[in-house]
Amino acid sequence: MNDQLRSHPFRDSHEDREAAHHTPDTPQTRAPAYQLAYDDNEFMCRDELRPVRLQLELLKPELLMQEYGVNSTIVLFGGARIPDPVNKGSARTETLAKLAKYYGEAREFARLMTLKSLNGGQRENVIVTGGGPGVMEAGNRGAADAGGVSIGLNIVLPHEQAPNEFVTPDLCFNFHYFAIRKMHFLMRAEALAVFPGGFGTMDEMFETLTLIQTGRMKRIPVLLFGRAFWEGVINWQALADAGTIAAEDLELFRFVETAAEAVEAIDGWKGKGEKRGEIPGR
Repeated sequence: MNDQLRSHPFRDSHEDREAAHHTPDTPQTRAPAYQLAYDDNEFMCRDELRPVRLQLELLKPELLMQEYGVNSTIVLFGGARIPDPVNKGSARTETLAKLAKYYGEAREFARLMTLKSLNGGQRENVIVTGGGPGVMEAGNRGAADAGGVSIGLNIVLPHEQAPNEFVTPDLCFNFHYFAIRKMHFLMRAEALAVFPGGFGTMDEMFETLTLIQTGRMKRIPVLLFGRAFWEGVINWQALADAGTIAAEDLELFRFVETAAEAVEAIDGWKGKGEKRGEIPGR
């Protein structure tokens, strides 16, 4: 925490933690009960402390982004397995190799949006990704290409969890809870670009659409890169025909193919900031 932000005269918690590490070595001071609560990892990881950990995981990135000056973001979702076109020969399937073009589109989209953000001091519309490989790497890389910063919201997983090298270090966060991570994706979002991906990408996309559909989140541009991919894996029209979604729900997102088309769609988006079902003028 920045010392300039302190507004109380009390002894700093860092000082007490350091002092506690230098107490006389006795059976009493070695006992787990004697450890300061906030300096006791075993205590902090108890099941009963889950509400505290949830709060901390929400609060830490929020405070650090506020201190950095990030006011709003452009979110990129997409598959960790989408390869860089230069290395698409390493793709696990022929389809992934064909989808490698979206690595380039994600990189270019992030570059273009970051250039626009830099014109305003880069406090608005900062690129944020999941911080991992594939499309996420492309997004952070595009921001770096433009000379700007970008955010990475990583999460601890058995694989693919290391942050990519293009995330701005001061804006690289690590999460335990998927739910809190998804909140941080959307809390400052001004637009959402969704590239081909798997379960994780679909989870994030459908949660966003659900929040907008139900009026729990204001409308933002939701851009799905690759109509052929998305219509191949999801029969959107069948959902509307079955009545499980309304026909107008298909207007909550738009298909795009290129970075330039996506930027144009964001600039000309109608209904941005409205809530689903909101009466105009109210």
